[in-house]
Amino acid sequence: MPRILIVTGEASGDLHGAHLVKALKELSPALQIVGVGGASMLAAGAELVKDIPQLDVMGLIGLSAVKTMLQRISRIRTLIKGERWDLVVLIDNPGLNFHFARVARACGLKVLYYIAPQVWAWRRGRMRWIQQRVDHVLAILPFEEPLYKKAGVRCTFVGNPLLDEVAPSYDRQALRRQFGLSDAGPVIGLFPGSRKGELLEHIPLLLETVKRLAQRHPAIQFILAQASSIQDQFLADLLKDSPVPIRVFRNQASEVMAASDLLVVKSGTSTLQAAVVGTPMILFYRASSWLTYRLARLLIRVPWIGLANLVAGRGIVPELIHDEATPERLIQETERLLGDPRAYEEMKAALLTVRQALGTPGASRRAAEAVLAECRA
Repeated sequence: MPRILIVTGEASGDLHGAHLVKALKELSPALQIVGVGGASMLAAGAELVKDIPQLDVMGLIGLSAVKTMLQRISRIRTLIKGERWDLVVLIDNPGLNFHFARVARACGLKVLYYIAPQVWAWRRGRMRWIQQRVDHVLAILPFEEPLYKKAGVRCTFVGNPLLDEVAPSYDRQALRRQFGLSDAGPVIGLFPGSRKGELLEHIPLLLETVKRLAQRHPAIQFILAQASSIQDQFLADLLKDSPVPIRVFRNQASEVMAASDLLVVKSGTSTLQAAVVGTPMILFYRASSWLTYRLARLLIRVPWIGLANLVAGRGIVPELIHDEATPERLIQETERLLGDPRAYEEMKAALLTVRQALGTPGASRRAAEAVLAECRA
């Protein structure tokens, strides 16, 4: 039986890795899968490498985090070089997995990259780098396959895992009753991000926006989706001075989206998840500094940063980035969408086309089939 090494990074990579492992085990129960990951991959049936936990170093800061990360990288390098592997599967996390791709290629190993690195948005010159070190890229966004193939990289669009994670439909009224929400007024869902730095930037912005909206529209209700990576006390401390009640729900992002009339979403995967759920949204992002923002704008090579807009090929969702991410602009877009039924329904219809463009459910199984085919090739 082939022997496969799967390397993930953050919690999202562990979840994608778990779905892939489960699908691989269903197709080939005797397959030996060794993983660098977390609890989700272990539960799915992967044999986790001892003494090498996930690559993220959440909870550590400064030199301690750097030292721990370097130790883990060194151990993974030794693992790749020192054992027999029929295939190395790298999942997302290009910052580190590019390095492991180079190590694996130098050892003469076959490399498959699942969840294509978004080099098309930042550094297109890296396409050649991938061509030289990766045998097969599995993409989860429909427009990625032709971009990679044009650059000479073997690439297959397998569909998007979100279609397996998000229910085909939701009962909004039942969710609102479950969340203790009233039918009297509209509900706005807040998605400030999944990293502490993002919350430190975004929560004050959202609280000021919520305060002013509540003054102008007292019937509006607010709910907030808490990412699993954010500690309860950390978020509670940021929200404690809110003059407006905000209900917080942990690990229920899709349900919060489905229960809401409108979402205010930090740029990232959540915008695509919202498109799959089908709730209209406003995308926002505030960089940590003006310099960081300007440097990012110089590097970005795409007209939008929102995945929903990129998949649609047009600006269906308003993007309020850095200087534009102000309470005034957020309120303006909120009132426009909630006050204009035609604009609201047009966005809902456009989001449906985004969901349809992502293919059909079963991305993890198709990815598993590609992995097995690569092992046998």
